[in-house]
Amino acid sequence: MTVLAPPSQIAVLGAGSWGTALAIQCARAGNAVRLWGRSPPLCAAMAAARCNQRYLPDAAFPDGLEVALELADALRGADDVLVAVPSHAFRELLTAIHDQLTAGQRLCWATKGFEISTGRLPDEVAREVLGTGRLTAVLSGPTFAREVGAGLPTAMTIASRDADYAAQLAHDFSTSVFRAYTSTDIVGVEVGGAVKNVLAIGAGLSDGLGFGANSRIALITRGLVEMTRLGVALGAQRETFMGLAGLGDLVLTCTDNQSRNRRFGLLLAKGQGAEAALAEIGQVVEGYKATRALRAVALRERVTMPICEGIHAVLYDGMSADQVVQGLMLRPIKPEFD
Repeated sequence: MTVLAPPSQIAVLGAGSWGTALAIQCARAGNAVRLWGRSPPLCAAMAAARCNQRYLPDAAFPDGLEVALELADALRGADDVLVAVPSHAFRELLTAIHDQLTAGQRLCWATKGFEISTGRLPDEVAREVLGTGRLTAVLSGPTFAREVGAGLPTAMTIASRDADYAAQLAHDFSTSVFRAYTSTDIVGVEVGGAVKNVLAIGAGLSDGLGFGANSRIALITRGLVEMTRLGVALGAQRETFMGLAGLGDLVLTCTDNQSRNRRFGLLLAKGQGAEAALAEIGQVVEGYKATRALRAVALRERVTMPICEGIHAVLYDGMSADQVVQGLMLRPIKPEFD
């Protein structure tokens, strides 16, 4: 029987809203946590204010959470290193810590999305940069940073090829208001986290243009089929997409305006250009650039994803949403689960 004990130290790398929320939750669960961000002024401000006034101002830091001003200080003595940066910064950060990680340090990440330049999932990037001899895991699922920071009831998935490591991390994060479930399907969990951001832009476009509830639920349901189709082609387990990291995360990001991707779609529907919409949101909108990477992966794997293809056409090919919807409606009749 495996005896679970919280690690003595967890380093959280990435001090945006999500990294900050995870650091807070991990400290609430009784762990010693060091939070580091790439902006020294932001780190200094967090250390002084005992909160992240820029990204999560209403969530005070627990006593067990310290702010590290230097990356080396955050890593020193850590049992687990949690990376919480956008997908475009993931490889760069792993490369930066490559020579600083000790042999026994475990790595997990909350990064979502295919790498833009290569179409690789974060797990593939991690194995390429750091090799295959280290315990690794991914954290994903239907979670908004503000609600985690506020201590509202939340559930998520932690996936690792090593079931004991997934269970250890789930123990480290879980409290009476935060429940972590475990999985061994890293590919499925990561595909869910990548595709849902693109579909959430589509949901924002659909709602912003007044297409109605019927259109929204059709997009979510058929989008889930596309997500599953791609995931299975990449080696994922089909049932993963019926869980928190698939259906759960998809519904959350498509239906709630806390989702930056959904808000981006809503702003586009109002007639704003992409750059203006990104500037108004003021944080990374993963789904925008991820749409191109997702399309490239689907083409590479020869997987049919008409909704995601349509979203790409709106964002990058100048097609109107009305044209995309008409094209989807006129596709040949086929069985629902073909």
